[in-house]
Amino acid sequence: MADWDERYRQGSHATLEPNALLVRASENLLPGRALDIACGAGRHALFLAGRGWQVTAVDASRVGIEITRERARKLNVEVDARVADLERGEFEIEREAYDLITVFYYLQRNLWPQIRAGLRSGGALIAAIHLADEDAENETGNPDFLLQPNELRSEFSDWEITHYHETKLTDEDAGEHHRRTAEIVARKP
Repeated sequence: MADWDERYRQGSHATLEPNALLVRASENLLPGRALDIACGAGRHALFLAGRGWQVTAVDASRVGIEITRERARKLNVEVDARVADLERGEFEIEREAYDLITVFYYLQRNLWPQIRAGLRSGGALIAAIHLADEDAENETGNPDFLLQPNELRSEFSDWEITHYHETKLTDEDAGEHHRRTAEIVARKP
């Protein structure tokens, strides 16, 4: 986690601009209770809180959470920002507690069952997660943290998928994520 602490300390991956997918997909959602998984410096949690959502934001980076809390104070919004290592199970997603769960650029496959259980019926998942490159010779990064093509769609195939897209090249996100991604907006039945 020291690596991410240092990145956030230096201002890397710390934009305030939310991902365009989140902006579009949340337009027609009534504010309720939201969970931002692996929130980093809090851009999505802050965006949602500014629109009336009651937001819990979780990340293993102490610096990321400190930035989130400071930004929330400056923006005069409330965010329940928590330091917790998801891989070590330091945060458990409450069952049927959320109307919205967001996951941006973080993949932990063993969280899918908790995410499914954590959303209330009719609740939405909005996610954009890095994809493995189709050209394995050009692949960089740990494959454990990269989705395979159509993997995300398959994971939520029994839900109402209102948006699914896999970028062909790099993602246009302001958050410095410049590789292929899979995007999904899905509602729990």
